[in-house]
Amino acid sequence: MDLPASLGLFGAPFSRQAGTPQLPTSVTPLSSRAVDPVSHVVLGASLAHAAFARRLGRAAAAAGGLAALLPDADIFIRSAQDPLVAIEYHRGFTHALIFVPLGAALVAGLWLLSPAWRRRDRWWPLWAAAALAYLSHTLLDAATSYGTQLLWPFSPHRSGWDLISIIDPIFTLVLAAGLILALRRCTLIPAGVGLGVAAVYLGCGAVQHGRALAAQRELAEARGHRIERCEMMPTMANNVVWRGLYVHEGRIYSDRIRVGWFSRPQTRGGWSLPATDAAALSPSEQARNHRRSFERFSWFSEGWVARHPADPTMLADMRYSLSAEAFDPIWGIRFTAPSAPTEVEWINRSRDRRVDVGDMWREITGRDERYGQ
Repeated sequence: MDLPASLGLFGAPFSRQAGTPQLPTSVTPLSSRAVDPVSHVVLGASLAHAAFARRLGRAAAAAGGLAALLPDADIFIRSAQDPLVAIEYHRGFTHALIFVPLGAALVAGLWLLSPAWRRRDRWWPLWAAAALAYLSHTLLDAATSYGTQLLWPFSPHRSGWDLISIIDPIFTLVLAAGLILALRRCTLIPAGVGLGVAAVYLGCGAVQHGRALAAQRELAEARGHRIERCEMMPTMANNVVWRGLYVHEGRIYSDRIRVGWFSRPQTRGGWSLPATDAAALSPSEQARNHRRSFERFSWFSEGWVARHPADPTMLADMRYSLSAEAFDPIWGIRFTAPSAPTEVEWINRSRDRRVDVGDMWREITGRDERYGQ
């Protein structure tokens, strides 16, 4: 999860008084949409150090940190003729469980350049340390909302457990502090403590996720709605404020739900937009859809697709928004003219996101007056 994508998780509840956002004209390429590299490195290095430092010394943390970076090598897979190749392959086969042994071998193989590591009793523990760290990357990515193909090639399902935001400083700093102390003091305990706190934090995210879903069900019932499908995503850097989506009678409803650790849930209601499927494409879009671009984008977006209210030609992923006041999508696609070299253009506006830290803090601490009981 890189920074621009995570900022989108701060999300847009829909304010009925909000103005309609305007699209910028710039179009930027897709970049990595994974957990930030620092989180992956400190988690992978901490796990490898705690499990194998007694046998491998500091090489365990080095191999673990490197292995925890390797899955995101898939960001270099892209095509000038088809911009959707990038989103299809990111968090794809390099993040699959079946790829873990090979990825670990690629990392551990670097140590074979040194004759001292060519003994089986040294290289195999190093491979195991790399495998543990590599696995941590795939599972941590799956713990977010973006979607990770853990079961490739057996299933195209994108696992997204919505337990933690794409950027969460608490999670990262605790792990980093434990790892640094462990390496400086040549001991295992600080890294183990950091891992324990991180595990508890993820568990708290699971509890908070369940509480937010329960509040969403109550909100839908109060509206007389039947939830056909739903998703609940943590917003940036916390597990208190959540962005909820659900479908009722062909419309996607988005709300902000605050679940304080020691208080009752509060909700901040918003807008809704008609969900868009392949049948809702215009005749010109259907005629241009030779590569099944819409279906591929919908798969990537897990079906949360709607047209941008300010520009209906933009088919957007409703999971992420630049605004906390209205649906202002971070990314989407637009079908091009028949003479264009690509079937669709990929619109990525993640660099336009600006976070008001004061507003975010008021929401987290429960001082935002826009929330009701």
